[in-house]
Amino acid sequence: MAEVKITATTRTEFGKGASRRTRVAGQVPAVIYGHGSTPRHITLPAHELMLALKNSNVLLDLQIGAETQLALPKAVVRNAIKGNLEHLDLVVVTRGEKVIVDVFVHASGEFDRDGILEHVNNTIQVEADASKIPSELLLDITGLASGNSATAGEVVLPAGVTLVSPADLVVVHVGHRPTSDGTEVVAETEAAAEVAEPVDAS
Repeated sequence: MAEVKITATTRTEFGKGASRRTRVAGQVPAVIYGHGSTPRHITLPAHELMLALKNSNVLLDLQIGAETQLALPKAVVRNAIKGNLEHLDLVVVTRGEKVIVDVFVHASGEFDRDGILEHVNNTIQVEADASKIPSELLLDITGLASGNSATAGEVVLPAGVTLVSPADLVVVHVGHRPTSDGTEVVAETEAAAEVAEPVDAS
């Protein structure tokens, strides 16, 4: 996983007007909380934060005055039209602490090309050390036939990472490819098999 150092500033002004001024100044309002501590209001540089958030489950090493604090993004609010960062919720973590997070699953391998690959769940939940969260997980779907699925229990997990999602949670499914008349290929195959069966002459 990526760990990014970023300088934060304590926020003393609140409300919509203050938040708007903060964003105009190139900063993003944020709240950091957790471990029973009182929520702290801070601002973060928008450009640096945007680059950091390109990394999945990035660990932020915040420098707040003379203090340092590790935190994970919990909720990111973006402008619905422009996509700009508007607000960020951060949760306090410590090295060695176990956290539950959603991690992206990358499916690879040669599956049945007569079928259509459907990504049912792009992420699964795992428990991992806060400073060792995998950026993505791998799922080998080599040989996966039409009509079959690959589940969370088949995802390769690094040492120290345990599955939280149900093992039978479907991650990808290879569906039957429809024909020009809308029926599935599997139906044609089954019909052909029935025709090919020998007729009982008795």
